[in-house]
Amino acid sequence: MKKIFLLFLCCATILISCKKTTSCYSESLYQASKNIFCTQDCPGVIGCDGKTYCNACIASQQGISVP
Repeated sequence: MKKIFLLFLCCATILISCKKTTSCYSESLYQASKNIFCTQDCPGVIGCDGKTYCNACIASQQGISVP
């Protein structure tokens, strides 16, 4: 469980730092999703920016849509 948390924390830090420079970043998606609780299941999804996120909910919290 500790490894999953550290991985999530690391990924969240990286994603937050680049969310405003990503070409497919959506401020409206970010605003709509930022307070939603996301599960920590991590099957892996690829966002519109080509990066891998744990799941679509976490990607949307970063303002990234999943096609």
